[in-house]
Amino acid sequence: MEYISDRSFDQERALYEKNGILLDNCRFEGEADGESALKECKNVNVKNCCFDLRYPLWHDSALEISSSKMTENCRAAIWYSDSIKISDTEMHGIKALRECSDIEINGCDIISPEFGWSCKNVKMYDTSAQSEYFMMRSENLTFNNVSLIGKYSFQYIKNSVFDNCRFDTKDAFWHAENVLVKNSIVKGEYLAWYADGLTFENCIIIGTQPLCYCKGLRLVNCEMHDTDLAFEKSEVNADITTPVISIKNPISGTISVPSVGEIIRQDARYKGEIIIKEKRSE
Repeated sequence: MEYISDRSFDQERALYEKNGILLDNCRFEGEADGESALKECKNVNVKNCCFDLRYPLWHDSALEISSSKMTENCRAAIWYSDSIKISDTEMHGIKALRECSDIEINGCDIISPEFGWSCKNVKMYDTSAQSEYFMMRSENLTFNNVSLIGKYSFQYIKNSVFDNCRFDTKDAFWHAENVLVKNSIVKGEYLAWYADGLTFENCIIIGTQPLCYCKGLRLVNCEMHDTDLAFEKSEVNADITTPVISIKNPISGTISVPSVGEIIRQDARYKGEIIIKEKRSE
């Protein structure tokens, strides 16, 4: 493996098609303002580096990045790449990850609108993110201890598991398929409309008009706070442990809840059963 340290690169395709390279304490910046520094590379290890130029890591394979920084100027940093490990790294440029596969992200700070579109096999741990349209159309996501602030997150995702996460995100999980969220807090308006095969276990759900137009929706031992007009036209089986402001027109299934401020049934098509739990005497 070629070892390169303490250097600065600013030219176009500075390290194009390198195979087997270790970069330590290098910077990608300068007057030449060159793009695509590490395009079409294989077996790349990056440590303690700073990326301040556009499109540095496209069409790469076997990429490992640690203790590094991608600035706001590092637009669309990693696209069309596979076998990627990123740890303890700031990813602060727009569209930082797209159409990649077999990715592990650990201990990172992500500030990147439109992050993670159309990716497959993504594992993310102990990471914080600020993003809009986060992970859209991605598949096989496994997240643990991830916090997110943003809008329109996880839309059209498939076959994914989220554990011990904290999401503050409007319009999340729209059209999601075969997704499990457990031991997590999910806050935001209009949660998970049009989802199919979505399950929440031991979660706290906060916000108006959640979980409408869903198929195969399950809630297991979940709290719901500030939730009104919930479950409109959804097929749902839910065990809820807190009062709900209102439930509107569930199509089918059973909703078990301590109390409901208002049950709205506009006609006979909406046959979902609502069971008010009896309080246990002390």
